[in-house]
Amino acid sequence: MDEKIETLQKMIDSSSNIVFFGGAGVSTESGIPDFRSQDGLYRQQWKYPPETIISRSFFDTNAKEFYRFYREKLIIKDAKPNITHLKLAELEKAGKLKAVVTQNIDGLHQKAGSKTVYELHGSTLRNYCMNCHKFYDDSFILESASSPDTLPRCECGGLVKPDVVLYEEGLDDNVVNGALKAIAEADMLIIGGTSLVVYPAAGFIRYFKGDHLVMINKSETQADEMADLVLHQGLGSVFEQIRV
Repeated sequence: MDEKIETLQKMIDSSSNIVFFGGAGVSTESGIPDFRSQDGLYRQQWKYPPETIISRSFFDTNAKEFYRFYREKLIIKDAKPNITHLKLAELEKAGKLKAVVTQNIDGLHQKAGSKTVYELHGSTLRNYCMNCHKFYDDSFILESASSPDTLPRCECGGLVKPDVVLYEEGLDDNVVNGALKAIAEADMLIIGGTSLVVYPAAGFIRYFKGDHLVMINKSETQADEMADLVLHQGLGSVFEQIRV
């Protein structure tokens, strides 16, 4: 175990209220593409830019094209939790980690066993009729591709929308308040797999007043200079060495 990993281990061992704040880099090792890397979704060629497609105004005006992209790129049915998801769930079960705050929409933290997860941007696993609010899972969205108009329609006829925060939409107040409270009360905050360029989520770290701020990301971020410990490497290579 190298010096930085050993330092991280000591910080974890001495902490009793850890919060993990994660981004797309948490799930890339599960085969889920991120948005901004060299091979990310934003660099792929579509009829419209991906950031336009996943906006609320585009959803409202061109739902068919939205769902073509959404089904192909954002619903990953065979994705499994990786070592980072699993180790975080172990830390929670051991009473060390109190919450996960995630920008991801894949539900892998819960699949790994984490109980307290604040999903800032929603989840592809939840979908609701915009008319009667009936719940539908992600399989319904995929299966609806065979319908005459390829749109997921509720039995009442209403259009079903993913419970995902699109561009031009605000974050859920209850989720935000829960996440901020968890961060403010933490004695250790581990930030991992995020470039910290998406706001308002990137601004959440200013609420942390605890003892240890750790930054784990392959590239540099704006939080590096504030962190007590910085590791520029993949999350899996770090968490596979952590003892719970």
